[in-house]
Amino acid sequence: MRTRTIVSLAAAALLLTGQASAAPAGGAGSPGIGDPYYPTYGNGGYDVTHYDIRLKYQPATDRLEGTATLLATATQDLTRFDLDFALDVTGVLVDGRPAAFAATGEQELEVTPAAPIPQGRRTTVVVRYAGTPSAVARYGFTAWLRTPDGGVAAGEPEAAWWWFPSNDHPADKATFDVSVLVPDGTQAISNGDLVSQSSRAGWTRWNWRQDKPQATYLATLAVGRFDITRSTSPGGIPVLNAYSRDLGADDGAARASVERTGELADWLTGRLGPYPFGSVGGYVPNVRTTGYALETQTRVFYSPRMFSRGSNTSVVVHELAHQWFGDAVSVGRWSDIWLNEGFATYLQWLWSEHEDEGTVRELADWVYASHPADDPFWTVLPGDPGAQHQFDAAVYDRGALALHALRTEVGDDAFFRILRGWPAEHRYGNATVADFRRYAELVSGRPLGDLLRTWLFTPSKPALGAVAADPAVRPAAPREPRSWAAILGARQH
Repeated sequence: MRTRTIVSLAAAALLLTGQASAAPAGGAGSPGIGDPYYPTYGNGGYDVTHYDIRLKYQPATDRLEGTATLLATATQDLTRFDLDFALDVTGVLVDGRPAAFAATGEQELEVTPAAPIPQGRRTTVVVRYAGTPSAVARYGFTAWLRTPDGGVAAGEPEAAWWWFPSNDHPADKATFDVSVLVPDGTQAISNGDLVSQSSRAGWTRWNWRQDKPQATYLATLAVGRFDITRSTSPGGIPVLNAYSRDLGADDGAARASVERTGELADWLTGRLGPYPFGSVGGYVPNVRTTGYALETQTRVFYSPRMFSRGSNTSVVVHELAHQWFGDAVSVGRWSDIWLNEGFATYLQWLWSEHEDEGTVRELADWVYASHPADDPFWTVLPGDPGAQHQFDAAVYDRGALALHALRTEVGDDAFFRILRGWPAEHRYGNATVADFRRYAELVSGRPLGDLLRTWLFTPSKPALGAVAADPAVRPAAPREPRSWAAILGARQH
């Protein structure tokens, strides 16, 4: 996971008031969607409903050729609009007519259609492109991960620019068809369901479909030589996993962890409600330059480093919990990242308790006691951490503590109704921290603004009295729970 752009914190009042967006004007669509953390990410003036991405990739040279078709609706009168993209473009069509285009800024592709697009019109945009993704750097880095036998696109908050043009912000979710032509003997892995594959003249085409709305950063592509396994969970969820054939010493631990995906998805379903997508799974490519996992929708990316110390079901639980918290319900803005990471971490705590490796109470004790009052840990605000600190430990651990404080305040019955009901309330859409506060208050019947402000927006260590004599967060010096190393290992970078 990566954060690159530095922007000031938004006001904590967003917790109480929600987020406002400016009404669009006619003319050119904006080169950013309006997210203060990443001002140039995403674009204004249109909404994408579907991406059709057809690619040809040569692993030996890292050469990628593509044609992307975007189905979009204009949300204002448009004389020009932007896409986020980093590769070289050879041609653009808008509604079947050639359009002028120019690369500007770090990742903006400015498109000027032959005729203005009126507000409300459904529009088809076709972009033809080619390039060597690993050779392209933006903001000083590349999100395309080269492997000995191919390449991988998996990064947060940006990865799409290196393989398809998009409106690259979680607020604009869409369905996807991804079709990839690769040399025979090579596999192409992506999101959703593998609907077909066929071979001809030394090349194999892999066709993937994600028929539920998906944020662009959650779209993934991996090309290489994979061993693919298929199964069905006891609860009936189709499972597809893939492992690079050259994982070496990490192969056994990776399989021992990721092959439990179906079991763990069923366990999460029992706590969070029905699994929101048509299939589930993960893949472990031979990527040695990174050490993170990412909740790419339905097909989780795991670095081999996740398993370098042995099997780790905790990281699988974390990334699968994101299928509800982050994928089915996505952030409204990147400042809402607590809704992803705090919740996925809390599910790890629940899994630890299930496995008798440390109760939630013991984990909460440990986190609270491990950080003295003068620790910078407490200055990071999980409810609005800033782009620089978006993936700091406090977003995960203090974020999970905030949920445990909520549980203590409202009681187990209301808390687990909130945990289960929230993903259903906003399924396939976007939500904010303010939306969560309103929903939690509705379910619990209690005012929660002060509690959430204390745990999410106050740059100091909360006093235990702020949690109404919370028995799960005590000042005693606790022992490290057995699960703690695995929980930390789930977010290596």
